[in-house]
Amino acid sequence: VNQAAIMAYKAVPARKRTQKGVHLVLHLMSLAAGIVGIIVIFKVHREAGTANMQTLHSWLGISTISLHGLQWVFAFFAYCFPGAEKSTRAKLLPWHSFAGMVIFLLAILTAETGLVRFNILGQWLNTEAYIVNFIGLLILLYAISVSLTVILPRSY
Repeated sequence: VNQAAIMAYKAVPARKRTQKGVHLVLHLMSLAAGIVGIIVIFKVHREAGTANMQTLHSWLGISTISLHGLQWVFAFFAYCFPGAEKSTRAKLLPWHSFAGMVIFLLAILTAETGLVRFNILGQWLNTEAYIVNFIGLLILLYAISVSLTVILPRSY
């Protein structure tokens, strides 16, 4: 959902206001899904008697969802309610876009470290390890394609 929200301005053929609404709602859905995911994993760890926040993967995950939440709140007040002045919004936009891409790439890094941790903890057969590694490569290619979509100019 996060990547769809990032690409909403280029992918949704509508007026700017509609694109902004789609961008806002998709990011809210992404944030809600991330929060639910973190709540679930803390519950699973508690029930299993496993310690929390022991890996780079968990630290990246908490950092990603926290930054995503901060980005959403700041952007909501700067761009939507009540909305900053137009000149202020224009000055904030490059930073908002940059922070959004950093958060997206943090999410990708979190997924990749999760796969590595998953692969290390399991006693995999060769075939299963290849599948996990292939998924990791697909995630990387996906991140590159989303990044290029955002960076390259829109063609009409």
